[in-house]
Amino acid sequence: MSPYKKESHFRSIIKGISWRIVATTDTILVVLLVTCLTGECSIENALKIGLFEFIIKLAIYYFHERVWLNILKKQATTNKEIVYKSISWRFVATSTTFIISGIVLKSFNEVALYIALTELFTKFVLYYLHEKAWLKLPLGRIRNFFLGRK
Repeated sequence: MSPYKKESHFRSIIKGISWRIVATTDTILVVLLVTCLTGECSIENALKIGLFEFIIKLAIYYFHERVWLNILKKQATTNKEIVYKSISWRFVATSTTFIISGIVLKSFNEVALYIALTELFTKFVLYYLHEKAWLKLPLGRIRNFFLGRK
């Protein structure tokens, strides 16, 4: 059993990076799907949106993690807590996706909206699964790994 009682800032950062890898991959695929279906297919725009999201949402994710830790005074561990946390993240993240997509595509039209709405569903499931996977990694495990402890 780990002697650590709460999630460290370092763990939140690593967790954020792992989430951004999953989420950015999904974003790029969603942007390609939506833009290709609307006849405006562009790998360049998909990569731009993905890159901007990776950078911007990594910071937002970290703060979202820390806020939830302060609210719950622990990690979200129950299905109910994880669902509420997932809903709050999707509200923030979907809004951010719409804004980033609108800026990159130079229009806050239905394409940007379709990207955000499609991602709303794909990312809700992915985020929930990501949270459940991170619960399998005990507190302190990342610190110990990087500090060379057993």
